[in-house]
Amino acid sequence: MGLLTTVRPAIDDDVELLVAWHSDPEVSRYWDDETFSAGEVRDRLARERVDSWIVEADGAPVGYLQSWWEQDEPRRGGLDGFLVPAARGRGLMADAARALAQSLLDAGWKSVTVDPYAWNERAVRGWEKAGFVEVSRHGADDEHRAEWVLMRFDPRS
Repeated sequence: MGLLTTVRPAIDDDVELLVAWHSDPEVSRYWDDETFSAGEVRDRLARERVDSWIVEADGAPVGYLQSWWEQDEPRRGGLDGFLVPAARGRGLMADAARALAQSLLDAGWKSVTVDPYAWNERAVRGWEKAGFVEVSRHGADDEHRAEWVLMRFDPRS
């Protein structure tokens, strides 16, 4: 899909991998310290308005993306994701996120957003490299524990 990565749908065979990834403190700290059991991961993979993706580089799984969408038309939504620590710093997430966001626009989505925490400067820079531009900043709310940045995908970036 991307130049450096492939993004494929997550399947039941990926459940244990996702459980292990989320149990790593260097992953869970970016997901509000959430960890998941195998049953919880299966439930998450079956969510109606969320598609789960595995990011691969050189044929090996290195990360996770999810695309979610709002119920109202026109279709719009966002991405969330992470790379395992050993895969960070090589531009893999930017590559995968750009490819996935572009494919969603090509499929008719009107916009694709991300909402990293402002304190996670590495993620903000990574999303920028993927083509997301800052729209606004917001304080903690029901979905965010701290200040967060709303960013929208701009394929021209």
